[in-house]
Amino acid sequence: MTTASANPAPTGTKTTDPLHLIDVDHVRLYVGNAKQAAVFYAATFGFDLQQVADLTTGIRDHASYLLTQGNIRLLLTSPLNTDHPATDEIAKYGDGVKDVAFTVFDAEKAYERALKNGAESAYEPITSSDSRGSVTRAGVKASGRVVHSFVSRTGDYELTNLKKGGPFNTKFQPIEHFAWNDYNKQHPCGLKYLDHLVCNVEEGKMNHWVDWYEHVLEFTMFKHFDDHDISTEYSALMSKVMASGNQLIKIPINEPAAGKKKSQILEYLEWHNMTPGVQHLAFRTDDELHSVTELRRRGVDFLTIPDEYYNSVWERVKKQGWDVKEDHEKVRDLGILVDADDEGYLLQLFTKPLQDRPTLFFEIICRRGSQSFGKGNFKALFESLELEQERRGNL
Repeated sequence: MTTASANPAPTGTKTTDPLHLIDVDHVRLYVGNAKQAAVFYAATFGFDLQQVADLTTGIRDHASYLLTQGNIRLLLTSPLNTDHPATDEIAKYGDGVKDVAFTVFDAEKAYERALKNGAESAYEPITSSDSRGSVTRAGVKASGRVVHSFVSRTGDYELTNLKKGGPFNTKFQPIEHFAWNDYNKQHPCGLKYLDHLVCNVEEGKMNHWVDWYEHVLEFTMFKHFDDHDISTEYSALMSKVMASGNQLIKIPINEPAAGKKKSQILEYLEWHNMTPGVQHLAFRTDDELHSVTELRRRGVDFLTIPDEYYNSVWERVKKQGWDVKEDHEKVRDLGILVDADDEGYLLQLFTKPLQDRPTLFFEIICRRGSQSFGKGNFKALFESLELEQERRGNL
């Protein structure tokens, strides 16, 4: 469901629009063991483990680890007691995305505007401050378990400082001497920022959430795909892509469509307690071949693309007016998908689920002008996903 921006609005440029979204501040995942999950994301995806808030920093009910790469900030949170809301959520849903937080100029005003537009409060404004500055955040409920937080920052906590390694929030302390950070500097994966993120919702609910993003967060529809665009012999889905006013944030919303067998969306919902949520995060890279090569070397499991796919893909892209500059043999060897639209072409590849439940996964995407989402790859992608579903006994 989202694009974090390559060129977010500068934080020093004020606006009168309370819902002007500057950037994706962070994505919070609830996980069973944040310390171990942090090592996994550092080792396999090249994230730097930057800061921690836990018992040692004065936090008594949870532990949070901040991981960064480029302009991507993942916050991994685990509960430390049964009273923390993450305890029940992890039992119901497993590890997954809880909060997609947006940087704004004034979190309280953004929250109030969203409530006025019809949002339901997830939590009221909270300000944490010390001699270095302040962080104010407030949240509204989105689809299923998902929350959107609004975050405004001052002083050392401002976004420009955070991007340079500055403090994330009070009670967070830097992590020193983490071996994977040194390794990642020497062997970068090249992930730059969050290109988009996808939400799965129940059948018949897509338009409800499209309306929600239009009216509550004042997004507009960017693209629309129906079951004729996204289908195979066995399964189908429908999708509408929502974008913020400056189109820096993009959120495709998927719902299952009727098919002979179970779609990937329905599989997600069934293993997610029939609750909507974030299905995947798409990370942008400037060099798909380098990123996928490095990630494969680190042991990342990607979907397998059939060799037959490459018999026609180059001609299909060429017919749309584009020559793929990347080495065709390397693209094939790495199993990368290629697609094009009237603005350019893209390269993309999807991981297998990142945990035992077939829910959350990542996408690695490189755009050479194209602003689409790989429509020409939907059939090949779905057939690959269906093979994995069949292996899991879920097709």
